[in-house]
Amino acid sequence: MASLELTLRVAHSIGDVAAEAWDACANPPHSDSGKSARELGACKASFSTSGNEYNPFICHHFLSSLELSGSVRAGAGWQPMHLLAEDAQGRLLGAVPCYAKSHSRGEYVFDHGWAEAYERAGGTYYPKLQVAVPFTPATGRRLLVVPGPQASAVQASLADALVDVCRRSDASSVHVTFPTATEWQLLGAHGFLMRTHQQFHWENAGYDTFDSFLAGLASRKR
Repeated sequence: MASLELTLRVAHSIGDVAAEAWDACANPPHSDSGKSARELGACKASFSTSGNEYNPFICHHFLSSLELSGSVRAGAGWQPMHLLAEDAQGRLLGAVPCYAKSHSRGEYVFDHGWAEAYERAGGTYYPKLQVAVPFTPATGRRLLVVPGPQASAVQASLADALVDVCRRSDASSVHVTFPTATEWQLLGAHGFLMRTHQQFHWENAGYDTFDSFLAGLASRKR
């Protein structure tokens, strides 16, 4: 592949990014159907660790709704700082949903112990950069790229650029939560600490009602 020239910049609102361009990175057309993410519909969620299926939580519409509702904004401790990678023609090739956080709420990954230790060591833990979908503890892609021969190079550039943005914004650290297994490995190769955690999932084993679920439990667990 020829040398790839990228311009990396930060957008302080997802509204500054064209929805079609963002979704071409987040939910590109599926090879099996030829349909775009928008055509497939926002009800088809993906909780796969592979990140290949359509995922509504990283689409432009969902992330935009969080900002437009005021749930995500600087005053709420979620300052959008979305990282964008564009080619020489200005075409968006990669994007990262990123936020400057002044607290650790709404992430479902508890790092208060880290924050306290950082402060005791004389540092200032906040702001920190959080790569995530706010208030949504669902696994999905975080280094969003347009498919093609340049995809791996763009992902690598995004990983390195996150560290640079962290330094330039005087943030203490970068946290990428609920990424895919592939991204977890890639970020580790770029010097990120590969943190592991435990998450519990409830599955419906054919219960028609909540009472049916309770009936299957021992009395002390109801």
